[in-house]
Amino acid sequence: MSTAISVMQPARGGNEHIQEVIVAAERELQQLLQTRSETMKRIGTIKQTLLCLAKVFGDEILTPEIRQLLGHGSTRKQPGFTRACRAILMEARGPLEARQGSRELRRRFPELVERHKDPVASVTTVFNRLVGYAEVRSFHNHKGRRVWQWIAEPEPGLTADIAPLIAQKAEPQAIDSIRH
Repeated sequence: MSTAISVMQPARGGNEHIQEVIVAAERELQQLLQTRSETMKRIGTIKQTLLCLAKVFGDEILTPEIRQLLGHGSTRKQPGFTRACRAILMEARGPLEARQGSRELRRRFPELVERHKDPVASVTTVFNRLVGYAEVRSFHNHKGRRVWQWIAEPEPGLTADIAPLIAQKAEPQAIDSIRH
C-alpha cells in the first residue's frame, strides 16, 4: 500500500502557511499509517493466541463476543467468504498459495466454495484485499509463487507468555497438534 502524497502548489505567492499545514498533515498521516500497521500486527498476534487457547482448551473457554470476533461465533448461519479466508490464513502453519487456501476452504467450508465459479480466483481476490487491510502480507516463496500469510508480531509476545500455562494444563497431544 503506497502512502506517498503528492500535492500541487498553488500558483499564487504567500503559500508558506499552506505548505506548513500540508507538511504537518503529511507527517501526521505517515505516523497514523505506521500506528495502524503496528496495531494490525498486534491484533493478529492476539487473535492467533486466542485461537491457540481455543484449540487446546475448547471454544467454550472463549466468550461469545470473542468467538464472534474470531469468526467462530454463531452470528450467521453461513460464515462469509472473507471471514472464512481470514480463518484459514490465521490458523495456517505457514504462508499459503491461493490453491492451498482454496483446498482448505473446500475442506472446511464446502458450502461457501460451491457458490464460486472459480474458487482460486475468489481466494486470490480476498487474500489481496486482506493485504490492503494490513491483515495479511504477500510475497513470493522459494519457488517464485505468490503466497499470503497472516500478519502477527515478529516477537513471541503474548504467545510466549502463555506457553507455560498451556504446557501445565493441556495434554501433550493437544500441544503437539498446535505445533504441527
